[in-house]
Amino acid sequence: MIDSIFDVATLPGTVTAHQLVVAIRQKCTPEEVLAVLKDLPNPRSEEEADSRFNPLKIDVFVQTLLNLGSKSFSHSFAAISKFHYVFKILAESEEAQICILRNMIELWKNHQQMMIVLVDKMLKTQIIECSAVANWIFSKEMMQEFTKSYLWEILHITIKKMNKHVTKLSAELGEAREKLAREEHSDSESDEDDEAKKKQDDTEKPTEEMVERMEEKLEAAQADQKNLFLIIFQRFIMILSEHLVKCDTDGKDYNTHWYKWTIGRLQQVFLAHHEQVQKYSSTLETLLFTQDLDPHILDVFHQFVALRG
Repeated sequence: MIDSIFDVATLPGTVTAHQLVVAIRQKCTPEEVLAVLKDLPNPRSEEEADSRFNPLKIDVFVQTLLNLGSKSFSHSFAAISKFHYVFKILAESEEAQICILRNMIELWKNHQQMMIVLVDKMLKTQIIECSAVANWIFSKEMMQEFTKSYLWEILHITIKKMNKHVTKLSAELGEAREKLAREEHSDSESDEDDEAKKKQDDTEKPTEEMVERMEEKLEAAQADQKNLFLIIFQRFIMILSEHLVKCDTDGKDYNTHWYKWTIGRLQQVFLAHHEQVQKYSSTLETLLFTQDLDPHILDVFHQFVALRG
């Protein structure tokens, strides 16, 4: 069994955590879980950006649920599926989603494979968004984990998940447009003998409004995809720039193991996802990879552009 922070009796939320254990073991509903969590005080002040987000509720719920489901991957998956509604209620904002990820790493820091599969599951079930995962990976509290391979596996899973979503929506839109064009063409040539077939096809026929909605969904997904790459590359630039400036100020060699690892990971993101990144290269050049950037970082972008040229 993994260690939960709520094993410590004096911590806020401990009594609620024990009540939650009893409720879940008695096969409670998601609504009953929310009722147990309802009276937990919010440690955040009213002035903070999103006072609706209560980190204590997330701490108690995530640690209790995943602790109970820690016997196996399938136990954890079943727990997440059963209480999916609770996750969605508690984690409306990106900050709240990062709080879920923090609790997961606290529980599973010694079981990296579990972290990978749980993040994958939460992305698939839309409990957490891709941008939240990216911001969490580059957060200050993850710096100790930064050079561990599992974290980069999670980043690539996250990017692939986003890319797959955009590709799927794009294919669906293309198919709908083709169907609509075919229907319009056949409508102009149809006669009475085709009426029966036409009635059957009408149920599958996309309308102009449906195609427009699909276009909007694809545009929104592409905007999310662009935003994800902007977050990732901006964070790379920030941490590499900080390192280079500090080394220069302290008169130390910048070419450390950490630097080689990080610049290598930056190159890997460009190369592993080159088709998608290429679409946004002009935006990246305008907003992030500007001429005033340190040449060591800028060269990575220029090498990528040259490869794709």
